[in-house]
Amino acid sequence: MVTTQTDSKRSAIAEKLADVRAFQNLIIANEEMLISKFEDPELHDRLQKMLEDDQKNLGVVETVITAYGIQAKPKEKVVEAVQQYQKLMQDPELTLYEKVAQLELLKHTQVISGLIIHKAAQVVGKDIAQAIVPLNTVNFENRAHQEQLKGFLEVLGTRELTGQDADSSVWAGVQDALAALSGIVGSVVTQSSDQSDLKIQDVLRIDHQKVNTLFSEILKSDDMQKNREFFGQLAQDLSVHSEAEEQVVYPKVRQFYDDTQELYDQQSEAKVLLKEIETLAVGSDQFKLKLKELQDAIDAHVRQEEGKLFAAIRNNFSVEQQQQLATEFKEAKKQLQTKLA
Repeated sequence: MVTTQTDSKRSAIAEKLADVRAFQNLIIANEEMLISKFEDPELHDRLQKMLEDDQKNLGVVETVITAYGIQAKPKEKVVEAVQQYQKLMQDPELTLYEKVAQLELLKHTQVISGLIIHKAAQVVGKDIAQAIVPLNTVNFENRAHQEQLKGFLEVLGTRELTGQDADSSVWAGVQDALAALSGIVGSVVTQSSDQSDLKIQDVLRIDHQKVNTLFSEILKSDDMQKNREFFGQLAQDLSVHSEAEEQVVYPKVRQFYDDTQELYDQQSEAKVLLKEIETLAVGSDQFKLKLKELQDAIDAHVRQEEGKLFAAIRNNFSVEQQQQLATEFKEAKKQLQTKLA
C-alpha cells in the first residue's frame, strides 16, 4: 500500500517558506511605520514604492506556498525574532538611521532564505523547483531594495553625524548598482510584474505543470523511496486542487460554461482511480500502469480546462474578477492544506 506521509525534506522547506512569509509581513509592518518618519520627499517616495513592492511580493510568497502544497508554521525562534524586531523598531532611543539599518538586515535575511530554498528545491525534486519559480523574482527585488537602502543609510548617517546632506553622488552609486544587478538578472520590475495580481488561469496552470512534473518523475524512476515521496505529494496536490476548484471555480463559471458538469465528473473518476492506486505497492507493475491511466485522465481534464474553460473565463470575467477568483482559489487551497498539515 502506498505511503503518503510527507517527506521530512519537503516539510523542512515548507517551514522555511513559512519563515519567509513571517519576515515579509514584518518588513511590511516596519516600512509602514517608517514612512511617516521621513520628511524628505525623495526618501519618502522611495520607501513608499518599496512598500508597494513588498505588499505585492507577499502575494507572490502566498502563491508559492500554495503551489508548493504544504502549509507549515514558522519556527518558534523565528516567531520570537519577529517579536523582538517589532519591539526594537518601536524603541524611541533608536535613530532613524538605526531603524533603516535593521530593515536592510531583514532584506538581507530574505535574500539568503530565498536562495537557500532555491538550492534545496534543486536537490529535493523538480516539482518543488517548478513551484518556487516566482520566488526568484522576489529574491531579485529584495536585492534591489538592499541597494536602495544602502543609499538611505548613507544619506541618513551623514545627516545624523554632520547635520548636512550627503554628496549627491549617493543615488548615482545606487543607480549604478541597480543597473549592474539588472544586467545579471534582467529588469527587476519586468521580472516581477508578471507575478503580481495573477489571474485564475495562471494559478491553475502552475498547479497543472507541477502535477505533470510529479507524474513524469514517478513514471521514469525505479527508486521506490523516491516514488513514495513523489506520490505522496501528487496525491495531496490532486486532492487539494480538485477540491478548491469545486469550491471556488466551477460554481462561478457554470453559468458561462456548458460543460462544467463534465469537469466535475472527470474529477470524480480521477479521485476513484487515485484511491485504487493508494492500495497498491509502489514497486508493483500495476502501480505504474494505474498511475499512467490516471495521468492520461488528468491530461485530458487539463486540456479541457486550459482550452475551453480558460476561454470562457477570459470572455466573461473582467481582469479584476479573474484576479479575485485566483485569490479565492488560493485561499481555499490554503485552508485545505492547513487541515492536512
